[in-house]
Amino acid sequence: MLPDYIIDTEFKNVIFNENEIKFKDFENCTFLNCDFRNCEFKTVTFIDSNFVDCNFQDTKINYVSLRGVFFTKCNFTSVNFAMTDQVIYEFNFTDCLLDYAQFYALKLKKMQFINCSMIAVDFMASDLTEVVFDNCNLRRAVFIDTIANKANFTTSYDYIIDPEKNKLKKAQFSVEGLKGLLMKYDIVVR
Repeated sequence: MLPDYIIDTEFKNVIFNENEIKFKDFENCTFLNCDFRNCEFKTVTFIDSNFVDCNFQDTKINYVSLRGVFFTKCNFTSVNFAMTDQVIYEFNFTDCLLDYAQFYALKLKKMQFINCSMIAVDFMASDLTEVVFDNCNLRRAVFIDTIANKANFTTSYDYIIDPEKNKLKKAQFSVEGLKGLLMKYDIVVR
């Protein structure tokens, strides 16, 4: 059993069980090729930690604090982030699978999603101010009542965003992405 506070530790090829990480604080830890699918994240804090090639598919995440956390090549298919602690948090994704994930009503200001598959992700009512979507597949992602001011979508693709149902002041889009902004008008952009 792990102690309640873990610092400067590397976990490699670990399959965590359901109760192993509940009520724990991890600081400056690295998780390599770990499997969290059998875990219930409940009142867990990660500070300045990195996750590489980890599997979180269908994991229950409740009251998790993510401060200075980086996820690389991780699988978050069908994970609901809506219950993450939003007090002093920062987390970013690179080369991650986030299909069907839910970020409903979260404040995600200045986050970065780089080279991620984000098919059918739910961003409804989220604050995406200054978020960077760099080369992300946003097919069927839900953008309703979002604040995406100054967000950068220039290199991402397959999104449909209704400018009348979202705040997009100074958001950046490529010419190729314009059809995703005009889809509801049933016009052809060539």
